[in-house]
Amino acid sequence: MTSTTEPIWSPTDDAVRSSRVEDFRRWVAAAYDVDVPDYPALLAWSTDRIEDFWDAVWRYFDVLGERGDRVLGDASMPGAEWFPGTTLNFVDQVFRAHDSDAEGVIAIHERAEPGGPAPRDLTYAELQTHVAGLAQWLREQGVREGDRVVGYLPNIAEAVIGFLATASIGAIWSGCGQDYSAQAAVDRLGQLEPKVLIAADGYRYASRDHDRRPAIAEIRTGLGEPATLVVPRLGWELDELLALDGVALFADAASTVVEGREARPESSSEGAADESFAPVQLPFDHPLWVLFSSGTTGKPKGIVHGHGGVLLEHLKQIALHSDLGPGDVFFWYTSPSWMMWNYQVAGLLVGATVVCYDGSPGHPGRDQLWRLAAELAVKVLGTSPAYLQASERNNLDPGADHDLSALQVVGVTGSVLPPGSFVWVRDHVGEDIAVAPISGGTDVVSAFVGWAPTASVWPGELSVVCLGTAVAAFDHRGEPVQGEVGELVITKPMPSMPLHFWRDEDGSRYADAYFDLFPGIWRHGDWITLTDHGSVVIHGRSDSTLNRQGVRMGSADIYAAVEPLAEIAEALVVGVELADGDYWMPLFVVLAEGVELDDALADRIRSAIRASASPRHVPDDIIAVPAIPHTRTGKKLEVPIKRILQGRPVNEVVDPKSVDDAALLEVFAAHAR
Repeated sequence: MTSTTEPIWSPTDDAVRSSRVEDFRRWVAAAYDVDVPDYPALLAWSTDRIEDFWDAVWRYFDVLGERGDRVLGDASMPGAEWFPGTTLNFVDQVFRAHDSDAEGVIAIHERAEPGGPAPRDLTYAELQTHVAGLAQWLREQGVREGDRVVGYLPNIAEAVIGFLATASIGAIWSGCGQDYSAQAAVDRLGQLEPKVLIAADGYRYASRDHDRRPAIAEIRTGLGEPATLVVPRLGWELDELLALDGVALFADAASTVVEGREARPESSSEGAADESFAPVQLPFDHPLWVLFSSGTTGKPKGIVHGHGGVLLEHLKQIALHSDLGPGDVFFWYTSPSWMMWNYQVAGLLVGATVVCYDGSPGHPGRDQLWRLAAELAVKVLGTSPAYLQASERNNLDPGADHDLSALQVVGVTGSVLPPGSFVWVRDHVGEDIAVAPISGGTDVVSAFVGWAPTASVWPGELSVVCLGTAVAAFDHRGEPVQGEVGELVITKPMPSMPLHFWRDEDGSRYADAYFDLFPGIWRHGDWITLTDHGSVVIHGRSDSTLNRQGVRMGSADIYAAVEPLAEIAEALVVGVELADGDYWMPLFVVLAEGVELDDALADRIRSAIRASASPRHVPDDIIAVPAIPHTRTGKKLEVPIKRILQGRPVNEVVDPKSVDDAALLEVFAAHAR
């Protein structure tokens, strides 16, 4: 595939020279005596000599731990064995990434919507003090290596503290946001049989306070009444909860006496880190956390990742690909339910400041994320295509209205970003700001393809394959293709691939999820094109492929044509094989306020698709719906909607508890009828 456009952004020579990935390239060339003059050469080396590359990541970042003799004991997929005999702890890297002698180095900016809890900043020293105190309390509750601690929390500092304290003693963390119902939380967290639950009394969204006290009581019962810590967020009465056996305040636990000194829960710029705090050393593949799939069908599957694999992968991504380091502010709008929360926490590994935001991205104004980026001098802001498109539809001009002088990168994930949004960011956010879409998944808690500070940006494309990631596009015969659409596959192991799925003793569910089509090759489920200039175009999920007369098409190409239209708020397209052998491809559209779907608008939609994609992409019908249902991490329910339209019962194809607005499913069931 040859791009028909010019790059919309390219780094300056000074930016390339000063970037972390360029420093790494120079270091690799000297340390390994190899000729890697630029990023493409470095990428090729990183996948051809995969053991040397991950050895280089360890050495370049001077990872704390005791190294074994080998980098890769077994390269089989599934089942690769990384760094056998090595011991470390993810948390050690967090508290060595900053200058522990420097007072006031901020680890976390915590912010909420106006009217919510007051702003709060935690220094690295204060964060370590809280983590040390909570870790001691967990030990006192009998939590040991391999036990589980779970969170039912908004995106607040206590979620980070809970995770780090849990990991520091070798226990396993898992969490979900409070927009999940009590039963949906139990469906996930209950699989883990946790010893401790950490929960907040509620969260604030779009100026409304959501009381989660009844949900906490219900979740405790569903989890078998583990020891419970409550975070008072919204000022509600907690006496009834605290009267239950085994329930205490989070602040009291985090102020547990540590080695004869009390760790203070209240922030203090004079607080010093606990020098006695020493995370337990664990095998490289010791479980770090369990992340859950969207769970649209059946119970959500628990994906287990290890300390060492996540540590190395996230150091690579955060430092080399996002160019973050000490003093930089990293803000990705996310929830603890989504892997991007874990990805943002990784900013602490390189001494950056991360932002925990509890609230709506569009309240009190539609420019809320841009306002926060200006207020906090954010360097890398992560958001969704939907937020950028909403900013455009509402005629926002963030670059003119806010001081975004610190902003260098707008990261994007969750769905495919249409080319027009790249242009909008350039024209209305800043021409010096790189648009950096990334794509990977909960499966590896990272990205396969994305951006690098030394690479140009083309509208509608992801700039690079990420270092150490052996990406290929396979045709239906399992042969690699270049410049044409193929299945996204990974041909060599990555350290952050799952250790296993929870309660998948024989590994069959794991093998079926990724290795069913091409044995020994990870098939991710996306249609991609590898371009002639090293970038990647994503066409949509291969499990929701549109197929007309044998020609396969991606839904993303249709969304890129339709969703930029001012009259369209969102769209969903599916290809439905009907019982009589016919094929029906409807396009469902959510209209902007005050817009009606008339013949003229339908014609404009068809014309836009025909011009941007092809005549074959034009849908059979265009149908207005009140909204599009998503998973709670924001993914459109393409496959479940397809099955509903084929006549399958709603409860058979999708768990309503996993959907952001389950009532919408009946809209599509009505169309099926």
